[in-house]
Amino acid sequence: MAFDPKMLKKMGVNVDTFGDMNAFGDPAWYQAFNNPGYYNDTHKQLRASVREFVEEEIMGNVHQWDEEGQIPPEIYQKIAKLGLLPICAGRPWPKEHVGECTLGYEPDYFHELIIYDELARCGSGGFMWGLAGGLCIGLPPVLKWGTPEIKRKVIPSVFSAEKVICLAITEPTAGSDVASIRTTAVKEGDHYLLNGEKKWITNGIFADYFTVAVRTGSQKDGMKGISLLLVERTMPGVNTRKMKCSGVWSSGTTYITFEDVKVPVENLIGKEGGGFKMIMSNFNHERFAICAMTNRFSRVCMEESLKFAAKRKTFGKTLIQHDVIRWKLAEMARMVESTHAWLEATTFQMQTMHKMEATLKLGGVTALLKVQCTKVFEYCAREAAQIFGGLSYTRGGQGEKVERLSREVRAMAVPGGSEEVMLDLGVRQSRKLAEMAQQILAGQAQAQAKL
Repeated sequence: MAFDPKMLKKMGVNVDTFGDMNAFGDPAWYQAFNNPGYYNDTHKQLRASVREFVEEEIMGNVHQWDEEGQIPPEIYQKIAKLGLLPICAGRPWPKEHVGECTLGYEPDYFHELIIYDELARCGSGGFMWGLAGGLCIGLPPVLKWGTPEIKRKVIPSVFSAEKVICLAITEPTAGSDVASIRTTAVKEGDHYLLNGEKKWITNGIFADYFTVAVRTGSQKDGMKGISLLLVERTMPGVNTRKMKCSGVWSSGTTYITFEDVKVPVENLIGKEGGGFKMIMSNFNHERFAICAMTNRFSRVCMEESLKFAAKRKTFGKTLIQHDVIRWKLAEMARMVESTHAWLEATTFQMQTMHKMEATLKLGGVTALLKVQCTKVFEYCAREAAQIFGGLSYTRGGQGEKVERLSREVRAMAVPGGSEEVMLDLGVRQSRKLAEMAQQILAGQAQAQAKL
């Protein structure tokens, strides 16, 4: 049966499509489903430009970059020239450091969602961590609390991709338990003497700047004794070595040692003892970025499986003709689509809430959303590997994305807060909000009774 798009459009039928139109291969609003009001023409334009860049510059190269363990700096510089890097550092657009947005409009969180979602189509956690590991988590503390001199030195060079920054919090004995870090910074006159170790630091091997969580107070001070310092690679005593991990090879996971590094007191970010609050204040945004990347990785697993199942034959028919394969695809689709709907709903709250309100209300939500995204990713990676069979066990070739993503599930599930910690945080935060709401209701009832 032939369909005339013009006639359907006259009838009021949505025929606005984008992409390859593989079933569930893109978010619903790409596939002629009605836009819930989140997106306008600027979002569509950004979607098209990022997809074109991914197809031309990234998609065919990520396997080689993974094998080589590094992404060419000029790729990030090209992304910078498209005006995309400042969007990854949060809102608002940092015009005081890079001028007006070259895209011609003030980007919102849905523009950022589109950037992560489209770039993640390459199916490489290494590429995505390499991009966001500095911009999304390393730069924001400098952007918000750095001294004017530090901002002028660091921010423009990072947004132009001439320099690389990373966040150095995790240590061999302190991961999600940030308050237990042991790296020390002792103030001695006009500098801090920095000693300690950091582990699993994304981009650390390539970084020019390190936003480092240090202990300026005693261990007994816990979170109140933590500060942030901007450390520069050129400072004597900074040593980095690349770590061999299961996945995200091209993002440069690093072990860092600081041996009597003299850091000028001017490189203190914010106030001494205020580091923990600064770290926590950026976690919602970091987890949002992780969620956006991760759910597209799940979608990539599903779409690759669908395309493969349509051409691979077993027992005289294509895989897609087998009930069990369609069941696997349906399970992946329902999980990915429902998770994306939650992701969009959370993005809308980020977009419309006051910063303080979002910090208060969305901590538990983004924590639970991160768990949802990574668990769905784990399921989709497994089922995609089953559909691809031996091809999912081979680096390169038809199963390239599935093989790579299967190795990178834990890289999304652990950083930014492990699943167990996120589940606990989600419940605790939700209970606090409920208690606050109950107190407000009680206060309103008392006020009403006095009238």
